[in-house]
Amino acid sequence: MTSQPPAQVRAASHTPSTIRGQAPPSRARVLIVDDDELNLHAIKTVLEDIADVVMAGSGEEALRHLLKGEFAVILLDVFMPGMDGYETAQLIRAREQTKRIPIIFLSAINKEVEHLIRGYSMGAVDYVFKPVEPIVLQSKVAVFVDLFMMRREIQLKALQEQQLRDANLHANADRLRAEQELLRVEQQQSAIIESLPIALYLEELNTWPHAPKFVSGNFQALTGFTFDALTAEPAQWMDRVHPDDRARVIAALAQRGDGRGYAVEYRWRTADEQYRHFLDQAVLLHDAQGHPLEYAGTLFDVTDRKELESQLLHARKMDALGQITGGIAHDFNNLLAAILAGLEMLELRVEMEPEHRKLFATTRRAAEQGAALVSRLLAFARKQKLEPASIDVAALSGAVTHLLEHTLGGMVMLEWHVEEELWTPYADGGQLELALMNLAINARDAMPEGGTIQITGRNTRGGQFGLADGDYVVLAVSDSGCGIAPDDLERVAEPFFTTKSVGKGTGLGLSMVYGFARQSGGTVRIESRLNQGTTVEIWLPRAAELPQTEENTLLTPKKLPSTHTAGHQHILLVDDHDGVRTTTVTLLEELGYRVTAMPDGTQATGLPNEELETIDILISDYAMPLMSGTEVIRQLRAKRSTLPAIIITGHADAISHVPESVLVLNKPFTLTQLQDAIASVEVGERAVRAH
Repeated sequence: MTSQPPAQVRAASHTPSTIRGQAPPSRARVLIVDDDELNLHAIKTVLEDIADVVMAGSGEEALRHLLKGEFAVILLDVFMPGMDGYETAQLIRAREQTKRIPIIFLSAINKEVEHLIRGYSMGAVDYVFKPVEPIVLQSKVAVFVDLFMMRREIQLKALQEQQLRDANLHANADRLRAEQELLRVEQQQSAIIESLPIALYLEELNTWPHAPKFVSGNFQALTGFTFDALTAEPAQWMDRVHPDDRARVIAALAQRGDGRGYAVEYRWRTADEQYRHFLDQAVLLHDAQGHPLEYAGTLFDVTDRKELESQLLHARKMDALGQITGGIAHDFNNLLAAILAGLEMLELRVEMEPEHRKLFATTRRAAEQGAALVSRLLAFARKQKLEPASIDVAALSGAVTHLLEHTLGGMVMLEWHVEEELWTPYADGGQLELALMNLAINARDAMPEGGTIQITGRNTRGGQFGLADGDYVVLAVSDSGCGIAPDDLERVAEPFFTTKSVGKGTGLGLSMVYGFARQSGGTVRIESRLNQGTTVEIWLPRAAELPQTEENTLLTPKKLPSTHTAGHQHILLVDDHDGVRTTTVTLLEELGYRVTAMPDGTQATGLPNEELETIDILISDYAMPLMSGTEVIRQLRAKRSTLPAIIITGHADAISHVPESVLVLNKPFTLTQLQDAIASVEVGERAVRAH
């Protein structure tokens, strides 16, 4: 076994004890096999100075010793009872673990050549004849012991070298894996940094002007410049800071001289000459002795965040303006309702001369124009009544073109460009027509020298500009006119704000478009450049299917024939506005009704049951301070479930709160509209009674 190549990996039973992790024996061992005990002790005495001697009295015992350990040489008696030396040698040579151990035969009688040849054929390496000569025996055994010890030393050295190589290989593999993992992490970090709107930099102490000496990350994508271009002209960094921010940046940089870090946000002009918002912040690094070394900083593009903040502030401002505008519009509606109703009663009851009638018509037209302005205010405040439906864009384009053909004039052309597979928008068709007309008229006014107005249509997806995910249709009105100044761009949707000269506009056109789009579930986007033109986009949700309108839902009073019997119906009128209440009573009495008027819902709901039974129809204002009109109806119907009712309102959001089978009449209304609403309720009441 000891002659096997040490570099090969073998089973544990094939390797010396050191290979198996055990302490190596200090001396070699020699196995003596002889049935004569005296011979065994005599030979042991001769060899014990050379090696450790193990004695066996038979071949079987020798084989058992061979199973337990290694031997440098075997001294084997040829003639033994039972298993003789030849047979024992043959079995030793048959085992893989022991076949290479040298065997020296001991013989006293078989000196013939044929016996010697047989012994050598059985694996003997030498013969020693009895009686044994000690010096000869020592010499022969010593040779094999020395060979065994040298072979074992070589084998151990080879094994140690192999183990060292294996250890180095494992160490190199571990180092390689660590390097690969480090490289992978660095690549990931580099990819992350390069994908972010951020750049890392180092800057010397007391550098002026502010300019880094080293950058990494997404510097070129951030600024549009290479780092070499920046270092070639260090002063350009401060030169490109927005003039309004430069003093603040200089002050922040000056304060870092006390060793503190700094953070400053400013606008910086990139290579495409557009300003981006940067957050520049750095900390002071120190060396091992605590001395200031350099600044390590980050340059972070916060333009998107600033735009979102601006959009949020704008949305909040517009919402606040909408709340204020809605309240103002409601109050104006009450005033105009009283004025128009009073004018209508005067026209019915007073005979006027032609010149007086002309003045009267002018007054009524002014009041009607006021009502139209209020309608636009309600559109901005998103409190107008909308009847959304699927809109045929082809029919829409024809209608808008027809309406504008005499308004735009001969110097302005109108062109439509829509996608072939344009989706169907879902909105109020009449309000969309009005919105497009307003935008087209604004575009005409922006091109006093003439030009072309383009109305385009395209499909797009939501999930941006505060819109929910989904499909949207974008209708855009573009001109090549004077454009809108950047400072005015954020204000153009505010009510009463206009860029036109005094007397040229009310400032409600764009605000109406904005309110209509938001109330329809969409939005408005405006892009404009001075002296290049403006594009206003209306984003509207895509129609899923044709809307189903319930027949018993009446958003606008229909023209129905009057079937009432004058003087027999008793109407309970509830309205907190004195002027509206007075004029409405006059209109109802003009129609022949008997009227009980009350200023609030509390009084109305406090009517005794016997008086409530005399009421034929309830007419109530919606927005009242103590109790809303819908609550008045609910409480009175709790006493009398079949009481017919009409809501009069200037707020479209009342529609979502109207109880079942209640008709809504919008302020301001005419005598005819009031008469038709009452007639409609009477028809509905008779239909209920018939069932």
